[in-house]
Amino acid sequence: MSAEHPVASAGPSSARRYVVLALKIVVSIVLLSLLFSKIDVAQLWAIARRASLRWFAVALAIYAVNMIASTWRWHLLLRAQEVNLRPRWLLGSFLVASFFNNFLPSNIGGDVIRISDTARAARSRTLAATVVLMDRVLGLMALIFVAAVGASAAGAVHPAALPIWPMWLWAGLLAGAAASAPAVFAPVGFSRLLQPLTVFHPEWVGGRIDTLIEVLTRFRARPGTLARCFATAVFVQGTMVLYYFAVTYALHLNVALSDVAVIVPISFVVQMLPVSFGGFGVREATFSIYFSRIGQPIESAIAMSLIGQALIILFSLTGAAVYISRRRS
Repeated sequence: MSAEHPVASAGPSSARRYVVLALKIVVSIVLLSLLFSKIDVAQLWAIARRASLRWFAVALAIYAVNMIASTWRWHLLLRAQEVNLRPRWLLGSFLVASFFNNFLPSNIGGDVIRISDTARAARSRTLAATVVLMDRVLGLMALIFVAAVGASAAGAVHPAALPIWPMWLWAGLLAGAAASAPAVFAPVGFSRLLQPLTVFHPEWVGGRIDTLIEVLTRFRARPGTLARCFATAVFVQGTMVLYYFAVTYALHLNVALSDVAVIVPISFVVQMLPVSFGGFGVREATFSIYFSRIGQPIESAIAMSLIGQALIILFSLTGAAVYISRRRS
């Protein structure tokens, strides 16, 4: 497979991107302002002041496991495409991507890093991008699966507290599986659906479609790898639940693990709506709605959400260190 060269394409204007970014920031500020207008800021500060640094360290250790497991899933997908890169090097790339995700308006920046870091070894940007896309799809499916399981279990205890019906999550999971299955199990048929795109640039688009079909065909030949990657993705989502539970322990909040297992995955699903900056405001609102319905103060919800995200941002600075080290090398 020959190396591919990127083709310049006209994207949205800079002015439009800045307008969209400004609107997202405004939405986040408005939502956070509304939430802070309803809480006792002194109580919020008191929760933060009595936090346990030891449990914060435990939370960060759990998050480190999350990063390692996420990297391993990416490694398995690359190996299925006969792209062999050291897991340690991929971990560095994943940390850099995490840094970009937390300090750029969207996750696209992190994905660009991952694609760029693996394109040379894969000898194809299309292959590298398809692997990252598959990684994203498996992660999304696992997220919805964990959210559906948690919501179904919690629905038996306090159904009125759920911000989203479990049936919607199960329906979304089935719809996602039905939409993505043909691409993996019938790649040739899937390619026919993409053929109309060749009208824009027959040679270039046709070459990309051929590479995509080759990648999907290799995945179809390795169902065991895809199963292990999905199981790893479920484990990754489970570690995020444990991470936030450790944060609640650090803040001495009276929140059960079962409740954390419900609200964390659901908040991640809600954050996928591209209406806020980095999920700020939307995430806190989702936490607050659920906490108020289970009889917990809103201050606890906001403290858990903001401090949990702050620790993630702090951890992502390790990616900045890796990035600087690579630039110097």
